[in-house]
Amino acid sequence: MKNIVTAQQEGFMKQVDSFGSHSLIIGVLLVLLGAVGILLPEFMSVFTLGLLSGILIVGGVFWAYHTYVANPRSFIDWLKPFVLVLSGILLVAFPAPGVASLALIITFYFILDSYSSFALAHARYPGKGWGWMVFNGVADLGLVGLFLYGWPRESALLVGLVVGISLLFDGWALIVVGWVMRKLDKEKTDNANDAASGDDSGDKG
Repeated sequence: MKNIVTAQQEGFMKQVDSFGSHSLIIGVLLVLLGAVGILLPEFMSVFTLGLLSGILIVGGVFWAYHTYVANPRSFIDWLKPFVLVLSGILLVAFPAPGVASLALIITFYFILDSYSSFALAHARYPGKGWGWMVFNGVADLGLVGLFLYGWPRESALLVGLVVGISLLFDGWALIVVGWVMRKLDKEKTDNANDAASGDDSGDKG
């Protein structure tokens, strides 16, 4: 049993190390960005829409270059970059329908997440944690109802709030990881200094 716990701790430490000490800085930035999204949800919706449209356009340009180099005579290969670039341009040209579409996509995600939570709760019942899975599923269904009730007139507000809250929680999680990394680095430094001091004392003796 002790070996299992030790292996789990080592696995956790490896996951923490993979984040790096910069997690604290990124976490603070995400918290600030999430706070902006909560205070100015319409702005966050437009920002998210612009980011998505930029990804589509850039991805379409890269795919078009790949098609030009690999198979320039194929109509099917040119169709994908055309659709990507056109979708990105339409999102920028018509932001209101774009935000409404994002709201529907987020609603569909919450439906899937709710189903997943209830399935996990059923699989874990009566073990520990099944209640939290049920609570998460119910919360997701509540958000689904909220999105459907406010769609499309409140889409900008709801999308901005959800994105802002998500960034806020992600930021806090990274801040915690960053503090853990700082604590571990300090402990490693202290241990190294203690070991060095012990070696010096042994040499003098």
